Amino acid sequence: MSAILSADDLNDFISPGVACIKPVETLPQQQPEETKESNPYEVTTEEKVNSGTTAPPAQINLTDCLACSGCVTSAEAVLVSLQSHGEVLDTLDKHAELKAVGHDGGNAEGKIFVASISPQSRASLAATYNVTEREAGHMISQLLSGPYGLRTGGKHGSGFTWVIDTNVMREVALSAAAEEAQQALEMQQTEQKKRPVLTSACPGWICYAEKTHPHILPHLSQLKSPQALTGTLVKSVLSRKLGVSPDKIWHLAVMPCFDKKLEAARGELTNEAWNGGQNATGEPVRDVDCVITARELLMLAESRNISFPCLPRNPLSKTHAPAFPDSRINKFLFGRRRGQRRKPTEEFDATIGTSGGYLHHVLKSQQARHPGSSLSTQRGRNADVSEYTITSPEGQPLFKAARYYGFRNIQNLVRRLKPARPSRMPGAARKPVGGARKPTGGAAGGNEGDYAYVEVMACPGGCTNGGGQIKVGDVATLRQIGGTGVENGSAEQEVLPAQREWLAKVDEAYWSAESEDLESIDEDGGVDMGDGVPATNGHHSDGSQDDGSIVDGIDHGQVRSLIKHWADITSIGTDKLLGTTYRAVESDVGKSKDENSMEKVSALAVAAGGGW
Repeated sequence: MSAILSADDLNDFISPGVACIKPVETLPQQQPEETKESNPYEVTTEEKVNSGTTAPPAQINLTDCLACSGCVTSAEAVLVSLQSHGEVLDTLDKHAELKAVGHDGGNAEGKIFVASISPQSRASLAATYNVTEREAGHMISQLLSGPYGLRTGGKHGSGFTWVIDTNVMREVALSAAAEEAQQALEMQQTEQKKRPVLTSACPGWICYAEKTHPHILPHLSQLKSPQALTGTLVKSVLSRKLGVSPDKIWHLAVMPCFDKKLEAARGELTNEAWNGGQNATGEPVRDVDCVITARELLMLAESRNISFPCLPRNPLSKTHAPAFPDSRINKFLFGRRRGQRRKPTEEFDATIGTSGGYLHHVLKSQQARHPGSSLSTQRGRNADVSEYTITSPEGQPLFKAARYYGFRNIQNLVRRLKPARPSRMPGAARKPVGGARKPTGGAAGGNEGDYAYVEVMACPGGCTNGGGQIKVGDVATLRQIGGTGVENGSAEQEVLPAQREWLAKVDEAYWSAESEDLESIDEDGGVDMGDGVPATNGHHSDGSQDDGSIVDGIDHGQVRSLIKHWADITSIGTDKLLGTTYRAVESDVGKSKDENSMEKVSALAVAAGGGW
């Protein structure tokens, strides 16, 4: 077990860290002149030093957290105060809403507000109020953009111009992930890029790897998460099409995990990374300005005295859902969509999961490349570890992958991918540099070094079990506050299930959109925000054609065409639009001060009348 993770952390829940272990330096303060000159021979006891004075409060922001190796992941108590529903309300009250069509470019304080919603957050709200995932999505849109939501209050009556389903950019991420996995099979391993490819959409896992296991970084996928991709798309396209600075666009994301707040604060996910740009103050502009969770979304509604379950469950009308300024991207984001992702059967339940389906899509893409191949599954020591092997009709293994959820299992994976240390014994056989250790009993008896792709998530069970999701103990209270979603005055009260059964209900809500018929555009001009993939019949409304690369309902050809269009209208390379980087975070704890720092401290101590 890692030395940083204690036994208390092994419940796999990311608990708040109230005290930051990052050392705070206290330097001698300048004493008043009268104190120093009153009696030069007076002896001052230790108790009297700086008596009556208090040190200035330490200021630690999210960027400092990312640069510190003290915590494994995030201190949720701190993050909630920095990115919360209060920040959303303050921003809406501080800035008037710039209209996407005919906006007032001369309004220096105005902003364009855009929100993106994860399917896991919608599922959590759907299970809470006994509605479908699709209906929960409409209710969120009504809250953020509709006439009965946030626009009814505040200083300026500001609301969100667009509410985007992150499942849309998830298609981009899955298509790119399939290509990345194939490239990893074909390339030679180097110190900069190694197999297996480990997914990087979970910020808790990434933060853990950067701070404690730098040898893992060459394995990490270079792709942005759907949250980050949505932010980059929104800031890059709108700034070009509307002729505004990226800092005029304020992007809110509703996510299932508190660690997504840390992801939004990464310096690699700003306009400086993809365009080398800064705002008027010289600071980079974040692609995602604020992240809140499903629970915080309900607090947002409550702060404006809005009953969330009483909001309309139908799509927004065109009046409150204007078209995106680029017609092709508008069709991709908000066009008619068909739910072709299947509700998981017993056979494929483990591969699809509720964390975006990276592993599942990579496996289906590999099977599409090898007609007649078969997929076998072997479970590990627990339900959150599984190994998958694609074999040819002749029985030869073609592709091996795995899934590791939860920090208990992640530690085992990381340990077994650590390069073996060369033996110092004379005459000992030398192992290849960078070779993976042999496991002592892996997930399913295999060698992690043989994997081509591994889906890694910090939360057991996946993203529907994120720390920001509504917990079973909160459901009864939430239903009493704003309505239950059940007939009022019902004689029978619903018996709430235990946490495990509750998670199963959230998972069912996550898939509820898949079993519904597609809602076409309403007769009143409503815009469907449902999940799924674009309907195709060989030709697309954007003029592109199928190239036979439709895998699990996602048209890779159409996605590649859209990415090229995105790059063309922004004049930015696809590697910068889709990719990101990582860096090892070195610990300062226990390290000696450099000479310059020591000299500064010594000089200040002498100037203060002291010395060592």
